[in-house]
Amino acid sequence: MPFMGKRGPKPKGKVKIGWSPDFAYAIGLIVTDGCLSGNGRIIDFTSNDLEQIENFCKALKITCTIGQKSSGSNKNKTYRVQVGDVLFYQFLTTLGITTRKSKTIASVKIPDAYFFDFLRGSFDGDGSFYSYWDKRWRSSYLFYASFVSASKAHVEWLQNEIAKRLQVRGHITHAQATSCYQLKFAKSDSRIMLDAIYYSPNVLCLSRKRLKVEKALAIMTRPQ
Repeated sequence: MPFMGKRGPKPKGKVKIGWSPDFAYAIGLIVTDGCLSGNGRIIDFTSNDLEQIENFCKALKITCTIGQKSSGSNKNKTYRVQVGDVLFYQFLTTLGITTRKSKTIASVKIPDAYFFDFLRGSFDGDGSFYSYWDKRWRSSYLFYASFVSASKAHVEWLQNEIAKRLQVRGHITHAQATSCYQLKFAKSDSRIMLDAIYYSPNVLCLSRKRLKVEKALAIMTRPQ
């Protein structure tokens, strides 16, 4: 009879894997601001915004030590958490998230019911929103919402998934200087997309970004 060595203990998951609005939001954050280490167990998440880090931990229902470092002449602070969880790491790879994902990520396997929660996480991670008065026309107020990625395939996937659900496509541009692709939605299309991700006043999100959006929408809807 061949000798059978003792098997080691099965890895225990720190993160409870189960789809919910908050869980899908966290996946969006990982796709944009997260990093899977090469050792098969560590998920690293960094942000310049402490609230983003806190929301990440809250979404996954975990408690982590938040690291901090300053960089640059103006001492900009960067916050960081690391989650050691082999099972969660393996789960992320089944969704299409891998190491060195920045330029290689394409589609992400998200249940349809939670796509806009995922998209809100993506928007809070690498999305942007800006608005301004166009001086060429009286009472012309413009605003844009966009998603940025180094992967063209991922931006095209986002565009197609949003269009399939909302019938708005936006347009994709490529910045040669940064090698990044941007999916941008202008005024009316932007509002349709934003209404979809902020479908409730209680959804988990980066508060300063939502406030910026709400101020712009309030200007657009008030009597001129």
